[in-house]
Amino acid sequence: MPADLAAHLGQPVTTVCHCWRLTRADGVSIGFTDHDRPLVLDGTTFEPESGLSASEARTSLGLAVDTVDVEGALSSDAIRGEDIAVGLYDDARVETFLVNWAIPEHSALLRVSTIGKVTRSGLRFVAELESSANALDQPNGRYIVRACDAELGDRRCGVALDQAQFAAAGSVAAYADPDMLVAAGLFGFDAGWFTHGTLSWTGGARAGRTERISEHRKDAGGATLVLEAGAGPVPTAGDPFTVRAGCDKAFATCKAKFANAANFRGFPHLPGNDAGYSYVTEGGVFDGGPIVP
Repeated sequence: MPADLAAHLGQPVTTVCHCWRLTRADGVSIGFTDHDRPLVLDGTTFEPESGLSASEARTSLGLAVDTVDVEGALSSDAIRGEDIAVGLYDDARVETFLVNWAIPEHSALLRVSTIGKVTRSGLRFVAELESSANALDQPNGRYIVRACDAELGDRRCGVALDQAQFAAAGSVAAYADPDMLVAAGLFGFDAGWFTHGTLSWTGGARAGRTERISEHRKDAGGATLVLEAGAGPVPTAGDPFTVRAGCDKAFATCKAKFANAANFRGFPHLPGNDAGYSYVTEGGVFDGGPIVP
């Protein structure tokens, strides 16, 4: 605790408040305070409009994950319900300060947390702040599974997604149902080619966003893309985008669709429990060969 703030806390009457600096994964930093006026600290302006308030904060010995709930209203222009829905605040870094609002330079950093679960109720939200011990509770290393654990196109995968057969530009022909659009410019691709792929908006109301494609259909009316459920501005006819092919993480898909079997990052020949614990039977083949061709 800085000496000037510690001395102030020893006074019969104090002028302190809490400030939160939130840094999202995309680098955007936002400041909030439970004081009734804006405060400036370390180059960040902490706004009071959000009406944030915090629950009791506890710090435990050992490796237990400590949590604090921060509750606020969606009244600040910086916090939008659609941004929460699409996950822009997931795993965001939150710094909590104790500040003397009469002299904001007299402050102390109380804790650094990450946002875990965010829940909404009407026009209010509650964000659960998890301590740094939460990182110790996350799985590390690789799982031995049959499916590939690489992201299509990353360094471990090695597929160049900028090739013409794996990427295309299109536009919205119609957008009727939530998260479902009829696309123009993709008629030359087989149904399912972009399933599990990505769609990046290059213009329109959602410009700059990238969304996952859960299903790619094709019929006489053209190509239909079903996006993973989310929230955001409604696209309109003509909004442009680019799409990239998807992968279901299966070895057969890696080999046939991408000709990338040498870089497959799963264990396709891993025997299952039935094969591993089965008895030798007459007529069976037990030569040690691969179970999956």
